[in-house]
Amino acid sequence: MKTTTLAIIAALAFLFQMRAQTFNKEVIIDGQAPYLLGKIDKHGLESNNYQSWFSTNFEDYNVNDTIISSIAPELKHYDITVFMGTWCGDSKQNVPKLYKVLEACNFPMDQLTVVAVSRAPNLYKQSPQHEEAGLNIHRVPTIIFFKDGKEVNRIVEYPIHSFEEDIEQIITNTNYKPNYHIVTIVNDILEEKGVKGLLGKQKKLVKQYKEIVQHRFELNTYGSILYNKNRTEEAIAVYRLNTKLFPEEPRTFMSLANTLGATNRKVDAIQVLEQALKLHPENSDLIENIEVIKSN
Repeated sequence: MKTTTLAIIAALAFLFQMRAQTFNKEVIIDGQAPYLLGKIDKHGLESNNYQSWFSTNFEDYNVNDTIISSIAPELKHYDITVFMGTWCGDSKQNVPKLYKVLEACNFPMDQLTVVAVSRAPNLYKQSPQHEEAGLNIHRVPTIIFFKDGKEVNRIVEYPIHSFEEDIEQIITNTNYKPNYHIVTIVNDILEEKGVKGLLGKQKKLVKQYKEIVQHRFELNTYGSILYNKNRTEEAIAVYRLNTKLFPEEPRTFMSLANTLGATNRKVDAIQVLEQALKLHPENSDLIENIEVIKSN
């Protein structure tokens, strides 16, 4: 009996050790704040370096009990995957609230996957096992709702209204549109039609979304993610679209020109900046940018 008990204890210790190696890996670099990387769970978020912001935002959030009662039965039929950064302000603010909503719903935690992504430049918003691959993760947190193995919808960065209201819309209304919807549209075009397809739809997208897209960073950040994944031509096409959506923003032209310059298309880069200077003749950043590219 004693031998059996010791064997069970040893097995449990082994499983705990394996889980500790798989979950809640912490990256510690001298002079920088530590961060979690890869698959994590609530235990990791409640550990020493993250507990202060997680517990505060968890406790301070008051759930809407009426909506909770409405969504709880149906929500259990979904799987949820969350991509977050423990270094990211929006993740610190919103992921604790999501946990509180899910716990109020008695959501099965074995149907929740949480992945902490990197802030390192060469792995920006990526995880070591690349769970984000093919899922268009350009902002964190991104909360994806799956049913029967297929993505139904997602909440990007923060809810439109509240987590309870947004989840209610997602599970009852197929017309829910998350933040940065333009990125979803552009990503779908790139996946289905490639760069030529995006360039071919550029005029239509500008006409349809010019008054809807709120800020140049919506597509600019997406372009940066593509570039960091060596999807350079796609990044250039996205930056080019952004110049059409925000011609009043000189930096959209600089993002495009600098990417062209980095890929040895110096003439094209200069043409883009000269076009921008016609719109913004007094802009010193554009003038300086042209000189830098010409001198390289």
